[in-house]
This record gives sequence, C-alpha cells and structure tokens, in this order.
Amino acid sequence: MVPSSGRWSVSAIALAFFLLAGVSSPALAQSSIGFSGGGSIDPEQVYVGVFWQSPDIGGRFRLRPGIDGGFGGDIRLATINMDFIYLFPLGQGPWNFVMGGGPAVVLWRPTDDFLDRGTEVTAGGSYLFGFSHDGGFFTEFRVGGGNVPSLKFGVGWAIKIQ
Repeated sequence: MVPSSGRWSVSAIALAFFLLAGVSSPALAQSSIGFSGGGSIDPEQVYVGVFWQSPDIGGRFRLRPGIDGGFGGDIRLATINMDFIYLFPLGQGPWNFVMGGGPAVVLWRPTDDFLDRGTEVTAGGSYLFGFSHDGGFFTEFRVGGGNVPSLKFGVGWAIKIQ
C-alpha cells in the first residue's frame, strides 16, 4: 500500500504540470507533444512514453514534463519526469544537441505481486543528452540517479502543436 505522502507527491506533481500547461497556453502554437520508446538498463526493460515540450523560454531553454512506462525485468515502472532542457544548434542545419535533466518520481510494482503489496513511490533525478531534428525526430540517452533507471536509450518523434 502506498503511504498517503506518496499519493500527495504524485498529486502535487500532476497539479504543477497542469498549472504550467495552463500558464503557457498563449504560446501553445510553438509547443509540441512527443512520443518515445526504447530500452533501459538496471532494470532491463523496454519503455514507451509521452511528453509535452514548452516553446522557448529565454533563448533555447525549454520545459519538458513527461511520463514513461517500463515493462520487463519482473517489475513495472511509471516514471514521471520534469525535465529542463537546452537546445544547442549544430551549425546552420536543422540538427540540435539537446541536454538537460531534472527530478523524477517513480512508481514501481513487481509483476509477480501475489500478495498485493501495492505500488511503491520513490524519487530521483536524471540527466539527458541527445540529438533532435527540427522536423521532429530525436534520440536521447538518459542517466538516472536515486531510484530512477540507471541508463535509458530512446528514439522518438515530436509533433508541433499549431
């Protein structure tokens, strides 16, 4: 069973996400929704995820909250990320080097939970880096700390909201 403080933390993060999305609504024409998938090490899993990326905030700095679901290694994970990223253009072309990171909340449950011990809520953080194309394609590596998966590699596509 998840302690009430764990439920409060997840609720607070969800509320912060929706408030942030509401505050940024005048500039939604430049924001994007992205979908990703890949694999992780420790635990060994595959994952799929979705995120919302804000428009530029003071230069090429952006906010990117999202959620990933991981499967395999006898556990199920849901990782809620609040990433702060920065885009570095690579020359005059459409490619950018992306780096950033931020805090994460992890909900995990063993897949063979016959005793129904419930979902455990933990926290940590991650650092990410990768490459993105202005057309939407991206790749990323994510290094986790705390109770976040140690290493993730993913690819995905971001769709601009017009």
